[in-house]
Amino acid sequence: MENQGLPKVLVMGIVGLIFLVLFGSSMFYTVEPGEKGIIFRKFGGGLDKETIYGQGFHVIAPWNTLHVYDVKIHETFEKMEVLSQNGLSIQIDLSFRYNPVHEKIGYLHDEIGRNYLERIIKPEIRSVTREVIGNYLPEELYSTKREAIEDEIEELTRNKIASKYLTLDAILIRDVTLPQTLRAAIEQKLKQEQEALEYEFKIDKAKKEAERKEIEAKGIAKFQRIVNQTITPQLLKWKGVEATQEISKSPNSKVIVIGNGDGDLPIILGGQ
Repeated sequence: MENQGLPKVLVMGIVGLIFLVLFGSSMFYTVEPGEKGIIFRKFGGGLDKETIYGQGFHVIAPWNTLHVYDVKIHETFEKMEVLSQNGLSIQIDLSFRYNPVHEKIGYLHDEIGRNYLERIIKPEIRSVTREVIGNYLPEELYSTKREAIEDEIEELTRNKIASKYLTLDAILIRDVTLPQTLRAAIEQKLKQEQEALEYEFKIDKAKKEAERKEIEAKGIAKFQRIVNQTITPQLLKWKGVEATQEISKSPNSKVIVIGNGDGDLPIILGGQ
C-alpha cells in the first residue's frame, strides 16, 4: 500500500511541476510602485473594472490576465504651429504632465486602452491650444498674457479629458517663436515702453527732489527770520562782554583795553 501511495504523490508532484512550468509565467504578477492592475476574467464576466490591484505580488488563475498600468505622472513635449488673432503663424513649444485616474483604469482600459496619450491627450491639447491662441495677438503671447494663456489652455484641456479618466497636472509654454520681423517690432515696442517708464521715473524723481529743496529753502528762510528777529545789537554786545570775561580769566590774558565808543567791545592784548 505504501509503495502504491508513493507513485501517486510523485505523479502529482510531476504534474504540478509541469503545470507551473507551463502556466507559471501567467499566474504570478508583481505590481511595481507607481503601477495599478486590473484583471480580465476570461470565463468569469470579462474585465473587472472596479477591482484595482495595488503594488505587490499577486497570484492569478492562468486563464485570467492582469493588465498593469503605469499611473505615475509623465511629462511629454509637443511642438506645434498655430494662428494668432491677426492670422500670423506662431510656433509653440509646450510641455504637459498627465496620468490616469488611479481608480478608473478599468474604464480607461475598456474604452480607450493604453494608447491614451496619442488618442486623447495630444489631440485635445492641440485643439484647445489653437482655439485659445486664436483669441490673442502675438505680442500678448510673447509678453504680457503668457501666463494667463497657459492657465486657459490647462483649464479647458483638463475639463475635456476628465471624462476620459485622465488627469492633467500642468501645461507649460516653454517657447514662442514668432516671425523675425514681428519679433523685432515687438521687442522695439517693449524697449520704447521701458524707456518711457524710465523717463517718467526720472521726471518723478526730479520733481520730488525739487519739492525737497523747496521745503529745505523755506526752512532756512524761516530760521533766518527767527534769527534776525531775536539777535539784537544789545544781545551781541552782551555776548561780547561775556566772552571777554571768560578770556580775562585765562592765565594767558595780560591786558584788557576797553573801547572808547558805545558800540566797541573790550580788546584783549598780550598773552604767554
